[in-house]
Amino acid sequence: MGLHVSNAPFIYNRDTTRSLMADVILALLPTTLAGVFFFGLGALLHVLVGMVSAVLAEYAYQKLTHKPVRIGDCSAALTGMLLALNMPVSAPLWVTLIGSVMAIVLVKELFGGIGDNFMNPALTARAILMASWPVAMTAYTQPMFSLSLQADAVSSATVLHGLSATPLQMFLGFIPGTIGEVSKAAILIGFLYLLLRGVITWHIPVIYVGSYALLALALGNNVLNGVLSGGLLFGAVFMATDYVTNPMTRGGQIIFAMGCGVLTCLIRNFSAYPEGVTFAILLMNIATPLIDKYVKGARVYGKGKK
Repeated sequence: MGLHVSNAPFIYNRDTTRSLMADVILALLPTTLAGVFFFGLGALLHVLVGMVSAVLAEYAYQKLTHKPVRIGDCSAALTGMLLALNMPVSAPLWVTLIGSVMAIVLVKELFGGIGDNFMNPALTARAILMASWPVAMTAYTQPMFSLSLQADAVSSATVLHGLSATPLQMFLGFIPGTIGEVSKAAILIGFLYLLLRGVITWHIPVIYVGSYALLALALGNNVLNGVLSGGLLFGAVFMATDYVTNPMTRGGQIIFAMGCGVLTCLIRNFSAYPEGVTFAILLMNIATPLIDKYVKGARVYGKGKK
């Protein structure tokens, strides 16, 4: 019998950072195409500007700091795409450009690069943009096509602001909103793809939405409208599931998702913001190290119980 000794890791997986990021980008294509369908080529321009500026910002930073250039892992492209899909199509393109650069340089690279940022880069940049240019970030445009949705061509009103819309309109995407959040059907297609590919599990998205729905029901809200409007589903599927900024253990992820759902509902009901997804996820990102500290996984191999 031969005994072979080698260095760790001893468990091999064919997945790479690049393949995982590429899978998420592919999962975002349905909602991107839906955004282009509803809002026109301006939506595509935002996505292109977001992705290109994010990649160039990462390349320039890593070159200037003499770090290995890692733009080939697709993480910067994904960050720029996520930011762009969180933008209203009427926002100036330079706002998307600034947001992408901030997401990469301020939130990702200054904290050590991929895997070291403690908050979601795209969401953090969006929060900064909302504080800096609130009018541009809340000027939501009506879709180019409608299912008898009566409203002005350009309006700041959304379903969360009180605009009346049917569940079918909200599910398909015939409502104002950001480029990537309006079509819940497209988001669910991306969710199914990520599940089938094994990129994410159902726990965080389902528990996030379920926790929100239960509290919303207790507060007397219209639960269906709350789930189908705003960025709840988009955030639950594509933002809260970020590997770097959510807890490592299954128990921790459940706590994280419940916290996101509860905070989203509380912000929507008791703050000046009609939407709470961005701030709820960022607050739970900050709490993630604490959750990891107190929610332990399986004990380390070779160590006994206390």
